[in-house]
Formats: sequence, structure tokens, C-alpha cells
Amino acid sequence: MTNSMDTWRSLLSERNSDEVVTKALVRDVRLPYGAGTMALITLDNGFDHTKPSTFGPHGLFALNGALSEIAQRTDLAAVGVTGKPFVFAVGADLKGAAGLATREEALAIGALGHHVFRRLGELAIPSFAFVNGAAMGGGLEIALHCRYRTISAGVPAVALPECFLGLVPGWGGTQLLPRLIGPANAIKLIIENPLSQNRMIKGADAYKMGVADAMFEPADFLEESLRWAARVVKGEVTVERPARADDWAKAVGDARFLVDMKLRGASPAPYRALDLIALAETATRDEGFAAEDEALADLLMSDELRAGLYSFDLVQRRAKRPAGAPDAALARKVTKVGVVGAGLMASQMALLFARRLEVPVVLTDLDQARLDKGVGYVHGEVDKLLGKGRVSQDQANRLKSLVSGSLTKDAFADADFVIEAVFEDLAVKKQVFAEVEAVVPAECVLATNTSSLSLTEMGAGLAHPERLVGFHFFNPVAVMPLLEIIRGAATDDATLATAFAVGKALKKSSVLVKDAPAFVVNRLLTCFMGEVVAAVDEGTPLETAEHALDGLGLPMTPFALLQLVGPAVGLHVAETLHEAFPDRFGVSENMAKLVASGKPGVYRPDFTLDPEAVALFAGGSSPSTAEEVRARVLAALAREIRVMLDEGVVAAAQDIDLCMILGAGWPFHLGGITPYLDRSGVAEPRFLAPGVASLPA
Repeated sequence: MTNSMDTWRSLLSERNSDEVVTKALVRDVRLPYGAGTMALITLDNGFDHTKPSTFGPHGLFALNGALSEIAQRTDLAAVGVTGKPFVFAVGADLKGAAGLATREEALAIGALGHHVFRRLGELAIPSFAFVNGAAMGGGLEIALHCRYRTISAGVPAVALPECFLGLVPGWGGTQLLPRLIGPANAIKLIIENPLSQNRMIKGADAYKMGVADAMFEPADFLEESLRWAARVVKGEVTVERPARADDWAKAVGDARFLVDMKLRGASPAPYRALDLIALAETATRDEGFAAEDEALADLLMSDELRAGLYSFDLVQRRAKRPAGAPDAALARKVTKVGVVGAGLMASQMALLFARRLEVPVVLTDLDQARLDKGVGYVHGEVDKLLGKGRVSQDQANRLKSLVSGSLTKDAFADADFVIEAVFEDLAVKKQVFAEVEAVVPAECVLATNTSSLSLTEMGAGLAHPERLVGFHFFNPVAVMPLLEIIRGAATDDATLATAFAVGKALKKSSVLVKDAPAFVVNRLLTCFMGEVVAAVDEGTPLETAEHALDGLGLPMTPFALLQLVGPAVGLHVAETLHEAFPDRFGVSENMAKLVASGKPGVYRPDFTLDPEAVALFAGGSSPSTAEEVRARVLAALAREIRVMLDEGVVAAAQDIDLCMILGAGWPFHLGGITPYLDRSGVAEPRFLAPGVASLPA
């Protein structure tokens, strides 16, 4: 690809005609201490922080024009780049990326980004990035191309999320970052964090890793950055970056092993990123950037990118505007929360309510020992947060004071929201709510964390069943982003609106679900697990069935998932679904044997198979191949999703996709479960209307 702006303009100018252009606004700033004049570029798309600055072709042309004018000047001592309030820049325009029609266009956008960004590091004068806010993807890469970087201690997000979407950091990230902070640290930002639910780091963490050379407080960040830059220009401050003695091959090899364990070869992007990081050890800048261009061009044309963009759109847009949620104005204020139970799940919920709502939370249980254990768990977790510097001593003291225990439900007399987390038995839960209803105020919301039971049956004996709502968390509560909010037959709009408001305050992504057995995630996981177990019961070797779906890159294998949730829980949900749908859900006698044995699953603590547990599944005489197990599982999932959509369990197929991505770890690169089943030919008729997910069949 020739470095011709005319060539790039002819290829890309007509693409993404609705691009929100990020302008490069240049102003002269007199540096302190007589250090001269800096041309300060502010990246700004004209909107507030809720619409971060991104780069499509026109934004890159704008930045290139600004740099061309700066390069012609002879009166400048330095150039600086910063962002609009709260945002530095967040990288490529993803809408534009989805609209690229040919590999030539994809190659052009990669080469154009390299051409423009690298100019910052190749000017005759020193360049400074003043990272004042969120810096992600290409935004972080702009900063990496500058010779020096400062960062605000208040920056909430620094990340290279490309592998999360099916891409690589293709504008210099894979080449510049490992040389700056070493391959091991670079791999954390480029691969490990994106594959861990797109984890971000904060400004202080980026500074500690060596991404930035200096850090200043938000209140006077730009002023202090300019003072620091002036001293660098005058030679009063010398930036020393420690030599990196990392074993490059070992860092890449270890990461490749971890990616194999997580994805089992299912998504190409992390592997291409690792190849590029390995290349960075010896490649020239031109060689490395050219390799990034080729990788970016391949991946921009891939099914995985289209799938990742569909998933990203669900998480970023649909999750923030839940389909079917009532008017938020109907929500009641919550000033105190009650939690029935003090076990692990209940204690996790209590901590989350206290942290996010900052209101008193009281737990109840049957005896003092259980209460003490539950409250003690919360206090212990707060101490961990304090030790990690995530809360101050004052905040830790306040959190601890908010969470208390009581042996009597009278403590709920002034609660606005009471949730139960007791044994998954309908009779037990009905008794709990009868006792709670007798003491709580008239408008108190009653919420259940049930994973499979009917809300309508649960509320049948209540005087006011309209205030009962399902509020189904996933374990671990603090980590899993999904909240299934279930509307029972009698649940009124005010109760439902309050539930959604609380879910939002807890920073969860909420999906409205009809009162149907096991709701969405557990229903589909039980369907999935049931077919795998049935194949083993019929004689398929457990290891064959266990790894039949490895090619999908699921977060864990079926029996590993069973080990996590516990065989007793898995059996209970299977029994619940069998009772509701005996023609589609079976109950494995061998699974019942596993539960009766008291074993935690088929794996030992070192995650080797337990021969005694495996032997409980022996005896079948009709084994299947791995391919047959995979086809069987996918066909069953397609069938069940079709039934769920016909029943109106959720508003649309996109809500099932959202639930599976956020609640079951369905991989981003597969683009949601329904488009995957569509394009694999399993779903007939197709789940999504044409154009909803622009994925090849």
C-alpha cells in the first residue's frame, strides 16, 4: 500500500459518510519556564463525554492535516495531544469498520492510521500525549506514538480491547507497547484483559506499568503536564525508561498456552496478536507496522469481527435500554435493603447492595453463627478492597457499618427492598415471603433470587403478589454482569420499574424475562448440559462428550461447568425443567448417582478426572462421535430457543443473545448464540430478521 493520501482518499472518503468526525483543534500554548511554544492538539468530535471521540477516515485526514501544518512551522518547541473533557480518544469508528467492503479498503484504513499516528513520533520536535481521560484502542495507540506521555490519576479506563471484538491493535499497539513496557505486561493489555470480559485498567495502573512517564491529579492535570513538558524540553527532566529484560519467547509462549486453554483455537484475533508481539522483538518499525496492516485487513473482513461487533452492539446499546422495562419514573426510592439468608450468595449480594446503593443492608438467618459468618464475610471482603486500595479507610468503615445481621425479620420493618437467597425449594420460599410480608411496609418490593422456580406459584399465597419480582443474579455476584428480572403474572409496573432502577444502580445489565421455568440462561445451559450427559449415559466416552464443543471457544467445558455450579443444583434445575417440559428435558439417573455419592463433580481438585465419578456414568451401549454430540447439542439449543421465542420468554432473539453473552460467557467472537445457529445452518427458520446481524450465512 503506497503512502499516498490521494490513494487513501479515493478509497475511503466515500466510506462511512455518516462518520462523526473527530477534529484536531490546534492552539498555541506558551510553555512555562521560557521553554517556548507548544502546538497543542485537542481531539474533539463536538459532543460531550457520553459520545467519545473516535477515528474514521475523515478524522484521520483531519489529524494528518493538522500535523502537516505543524511540521512546516519553525517556531515550535514541542507538540502536544490531549482530549476533550473526560475523554482522550477511544480508537477506530466501529460503524465504519463494519462498512468496509473489500480487503483493499481494510488494508488502506490500517496503513492510513499508521501513516498519520507515526508522524507524532517522527516530527523534528518532541511530542507529548496528555492523557486526560479514557484512552482505548487507537486512542491509546496515538499516545504510544508520542515520545512522552502524562496521564491523569482520574482516568477511568485504559485499554486495548481489539481482541475482545475480533481484531488486533493495528495502529502500532502490538509493536510499540511491548517495547515500552515489556512483552509480558503488553500481553496483559492486548490479550489477557480483553479475554477477561474486556477488563480495563485505570490511569494509576497504566502509570505503574510504565505506559505513562508522569501522572498528575485531575484538578490541574493539563497545567501540571505543561509544566512537566516544559522541563523536559529544557532538559531539566530526563525521562528514563528501564531496560526490559523479559524473556520474550517465554512471555509469548506462556500467553499462547493460556489462549489455547481459554479459546482452544476458536478465535483468530488473539493468535494474530501474539504473532505480532513476537515479531516486535526484532522487526523494524516499518516491518512491524506492515505486518499489523496485513493482520488488520484479514480480520476486518472476517466473520469473527462481524460477530464481535454484533455482540458489542448488544452489550453497549441494548443492555442499556432493556426491552419491555416500564417507565423509570414509576420506580420507588430504596433507602434500606433486607436480605433473607446469610450464606455465600446472600453475603455477596449484601456487599454489592451496600457498595452500589450506599444504604443500610440487613441480613437474617436461622441462628447467630450463620449470621456472624455472613456479616463476617462482608467485612472480610471490604478489608480486601481496602488492602488493594480500591476503597479508603473511611469508605471501608462506612461499608462495614451499613451491613448488619438480625435473627428476626422485624429488622425489615422499614425496608424498601427485600430479597431472599434461601434454599431452592418452593415451599421454603413461600414461607419466607409470608413471614416477610407480615412485617414490611406496604410498598416494599419482594424479590427472589430463584434460578428456576415459578414466581407466580411463589406469590400465590401473598396478600400483595403484585410486589413480587424475580431478581436473578449469577455467581460470582460482583463479577457477572447479567441480572435476569422476571415478571410474574401479578407483578405490577411500579415493582418492575423499581427492580430495573436497582439493577441499574448495581451496575448490572438487566434483561426482562417472562415467568418461565429456569428463565433464559439456566434453561439453555440445562438443555446444553442435558444433551451432553445423555450422550455419556448412552455410552459416549465422557472425555469425548466433554470436549465435543471445544471448537466454539466456550469459557469452560460442560462437566467443568457442572463442577462449578454443583451437581445437586444442576440436577435440581433439570428436574424442574423435566417437570415442565418432559418431552424435551430428561433427568439423568447417572447424574442422580453422582449427587448421591457426594462428589463435587467428575474432576478431582487437580482437575484430573476422578475415575470413581466417571465410572458412575458407565454402562451405555450406543456411543456417539464428537461431531455427533456437537450436532445434537446445537440442534437441541436451536429447538429450545425457538420454543422460548414462540412463548415470549423474552422480547426478541437479541435478548437471548445478551443473556448468554453476559450470564453464560458465550464468546463475543461467535456473535451471540442465535446468529451463530443461523449461520451454521442449524436454525430453520432463522432466528434473526435479515439485516439484524450482518453475518455471512
